[in-house]
Amino acid sequence: MKHIVIIKYSVKISVLTILSVIFLFASCQAQTDKIDREALVKRNSPLLTQFDTLASLSVGNGRFAVTVDATGLQTFPERYAAGVPLGTQSHWGWHSFLNTKECRFEETLESYDFGHNRPGLYAVQPRPSRDPAEMTKIMQRMDAANYFRVNPHRLHLGITGLELLQADGSHATPENISGIDQQLDMWNGQINSSFTLDGNPVKVSAVCHPSVDRFAATVASPLLSKKRAGVKFRYPYPTGQHSDDACDWDRPDSHRTQIVGQGDRFAVLERNIDTTTYFVKIAWEGQAALKEKSPHYFVLETSSDELSFTVDYAPENTFPETETFGETARQSQEHWRQFWQKGGAVDFSLCTDGRAKELERRVVLSQYLTAIQSAAPEPPQETGLTYNSWFGKFHLEMHWWHHVHFALWNRTEMLKPSLEWYKTVEPVAREIAVRQHFEGIRWMKMTDPSGLEAPSSVGSFLIWQQPHYIYMAELIYRQEPTRETLEKYLHLVMESAAFMASFATLDEAGNRYVLKGCIPAQETLRPDETVNPPFELSYWHFALSVAQQWRERAGMERDPKWDDVINRLSPLAEGDGLYLAAESAPQTYREQRFTSDHPIVLGAVGILPQSSLLKPDVMRRTFDWVWDNWNWDHSWGWDYPTAAMCAARLGEPEKAVNALLMDKQTNTYLPNGHNYQNDRLRIYLPGNGGLLTAVAMMCAGWDGNTVPTPGFPKNGTWNVRWEGLEVMP
Repeated sequence: MKHIVIIKYSVKISVLTILSVIFLFASCQAQTDKIDREALVKRNSPLLTQFDTLASLSVGNGRFAVTVDATGLQTFPERYAAGVPLGTQSHWGWHSFLNTKECRFEETLESYDFGHNRPGLYAVQPRPSRDPAEMTKIMQRMDAANYFRVNPHRLHLGITGLELLQADGSHATPENISGIDQQLDMWNGQINSSFTLDGNPVKVSAVCHPSVDRFAATVASPLLSKKRAGVKFRYPYPTGQHSDDACDWDRPDSHRTQIVGQGDRFAVLERNIDTTTYFVKIAWEGQAALKEKSPHYFVLETSSDELSFTVDYAPENTFPETETFGETARQSQEHWRQFWQKGGAVDFSLCTDGRAKELERRVVLSQYLTAIQSAAPEPPQETGLTYNSWFGKFHLEMHWWHHVHFALWNRTEMLKPSLEWYKTVEPVAREIAVRQHFEGIRWMKMTDPSGLEAPSSVGSFLIWQQPHYIYMAELIYRQEPTRETLEKYLHLVMESAAFMASFATLDEAGNRYVLKGCIPAQETLRPDETVNPPFELSYWHFALSVAQQWRERAGMERDPKWDDVINRLSPLAEGDGLYLAAESAPQTYREQRFTSDHPIVLGAVGILPQSSLLKPDVMRRTFDWVWDNWNWDHSWGWDYPTAAMCAARLGEPEKAVNALLMDKQTNTYLPNGHNYQNDRLRIYLPGNGGLLTAVAMMCAGWDGNTVPTPGFPKNGTWNVRWEGLEVMP
């Protein structure tokens, strides 16, 4: 009430001042009001009225997800194959083709010496040779590299769709369907769909169980009792392709699907694909019958006008107790209401900038999409649990983009499971460091649950995934600063840092440490010529400094070698008054390959806090040059949040917002909230995760910041309300 008292008794105050104080009071009051989270979520729930192959919707629990078309089930998978496919994937569902050529992983290793005074072995894709004598050996190595890139790959576990027939008995197509009304109810985690076929209404509701790999749905239509509708279950052979829906429907003899258990209201199917086996339990309510139509093709039919069922998937023939659709839906509702009511929230409804509504939509949908696809015991793949990219494998350099936002949005419990995976693959990571003659453990780039390093002429030379574990462990400690947290993560923090310190090479003539023999995050640079990329230098400085703090917290002495590296790490290299893509790239601003891909130089102040390695004025000039000249048409989804975070730390909130909403193809967010990149990557979860990280930082700020909501303009059009967000380092 202080502002009101001032207005009442200060008679000499001008009208303008009074209005300003009233506005300030109203603004402060708005900031303290609790956000109506249900209204926030519901006003951003997607509503579809037609078939759109880029707008399929998903339900999931972070470890298992199912994507459906406009019918509410996976009725037309072939139609959606080139859009956002109708996937059914779980974190455990992997398959390998038979190793008929008896390829050995050791055949992928090649020796490189990048001036570390010791050659190391890297898993790569060999290049062809003009020498016929050499080509035979190279072809064998190529076979090995190709096999271990493709295998293992993630499985599509099975299609659950509607079997829809026209009056003449032929299968219905999307063109026969009208009156589509479909909504993703994110508040309850349910997809509700309705449409009409030949004047017959069809209603479908679908959910995913919050803790087991169960998809449940209910279908209501007179077509059911007319035997013109049922529920179909189809099972494909995997394709092993780089990016696709993982469904090969043309090899029915290469796999087997058989009923191995059956009762009045359930059936258990066993799936055998080469050496991979998993099980599917289909259960239903009321009178219905499951019939095998053809190999790998089953149809559930009923004489009623309503059919409710559940589908469970498991690697073993052991399933939790079967529940009804209603009970599954109730648990889904309870789970999602708790999800939205806990953690952070950002409300843009009081903003008058015309773009605020779209930004809010992206933020809300990104929370949902990352929650249903990115909370497994391993890091997620770029396309989550929707369809395969890079053969379904996950990339550790992207782990930061997938998961840091969970901590900043106070949902750390969704980050923690993936960090446990690092413990299981520590022996593999240590072997990589050993064969390259480094200390500690070197985290792989492209991998699978086993930790096998996929051979790559790029990925095996990346290093910016190395500090991620330290960064994410630090975020957890900031929220839970206990001895238990230290003991849980200390070992791998130390081992990750040990590699980093040993990777830095001492340049005695220059009295400094350099980073070389790597491909930086800007992947247009080559490992044999790259020295001191700016982001990696900054990340080395940050992570080694944090690792030293962990030693002190644990009652240990600081590591003198680490301090030596920290204190003598090379500063960021300059050219023409700007920071270069690498010290070895003085031509940075004169060659196109240095101004495309990722503008990761901006991450040195944005993703990371300001360090002693760089000068604020040079960084500002670099940002301005990148902003005006970068080839944004060839950037990736997380590049825009990178630019936004840099702009925010440099005190440029207008550009921070403009970066998040830049009108570029790879910054497109589809009706379902997915970040579209191109024809191959129709969805890209690092973009969604990066957006959430940037928005959290633009609201809550970072260590040492004193400006409220520092990433949004103070021009009266961005009255952003937020709560429950954490400060970024």
